[in-house]
Amino acid sequence: MQMTFRWYGPDDPVTLADIRQVPGVTGIVSALHDVPVGAVWTPEAIAARRQQIEDAGLSWSVVESIPVHEDIKLGRPARDALIEQYGRSIEHVGAQGIGVVCYNFMPVFDWMRTDLDYALPDGSTALAYDHEAHAEIDLSEGTGDRPAWVTYDADELADLRAAYRGVDDAALWDHLGYFLERVVPIAEAAGVKLAIHPDDPPWPIFGLPRIITSGDALDRVTRLVESPANGVTLCTGSLGADPSCDLPAIARRLGPKVHFAHLRNVAITGEKQFHESPHPQGRVDLAQVLRALHESGFGGPVRPDHGRMIWGETGRPGYGLYDRALGATYLMGIWNALRQEERPAAAPA
Repeated sequence: MQMTFRWYGPDDPVTLADIRQVPGVTGIVSALHDVPVGAVWTPEAIAARRQQIEDAGLSWSVVESIPVHEDIKLGRPARDALIEQYGRSIEHVGAQGIGVVCYNFMPVFDWMRTDLDYALPDGSTALAYDHEAHAEIDLSEGTGDRPAWVTYDADELADLRAAYRGVDDAALWDHLGYFLERVVPIAEAAGVKLAIHPDDPPWPIFGLPRIITSGDALDRVTRLVESPANGVTLCTGSLGADPSCDLPAIARRLGPKVHFAHLRNVAITGEKQFHESPHPQGRVDLAQVLRALHESGFGGPVRPDHGRMIWGETGRPGYGLYDRALGATYLMGIWNALRQEERPAAAPA
């Protein structure tokens, strides 16, 4: 297992020098956030970012993510050209020696939270979601500047939401299959493993379809195109928001199809209501998830996902340094204990 850390680039308040000091972290998860969705990532831009990371004594282990254009998800005529451009980006990433691309297939909106500074009893703050509060969000002026969302003005957003009225779950699965049939062979040839991320939260929002919402859905993705390059990101926080999801069982079932893991915890506080919690606390038994990954022979990258804001830290909500660093060391401790279990007992003196 390789411990990695999300870094949003030169504008991230958390620096590469900060990350280098977290015990056990050797890899970086990053992306070219300034490249427009659908445009090709150039070899020069990828190489420059990789060099930045390597100059800090780390490696660029995972691209998260190359966004999938909405025309691909909608199955519009422009999708063929956009898929061709996506494939070129994958080739360029592979040529730089970056082995994993995490992506998602969530229509219009990426991960969604209704509260970015939910106060916890210990004085820290965390990201939180309440489905009733979600229903009250006003999108009449566009998306606004929310974390993880592509920015759309009011007209663009209205047009997209109208277009999705004709796309149900079956159609979205068809469009995902069409996409994977064309990009998976490119990824395999380029030495890149694709890792789809579950929808977060794992249910429809704003009346839009969401299909990657369970272990069964992740398994279905891997069967759309049979290839060692076609796999998943196991996100324990996304799926963990659904109390019916058995994360250790899902990890065992997917086995070698887990190419990347986001390991975090959540506390469920009501129906479709949760907040993120410290790694050792919450409904997800991360020790058992790691045991399942270990027993499956997992050796890929993982990262401590969203963390609380603690000790007065400010910055990008969910992506402070301190709590994610604590999470990384917690996860490494569990992994090292699992490795110790494998070693034969020392002979008595």
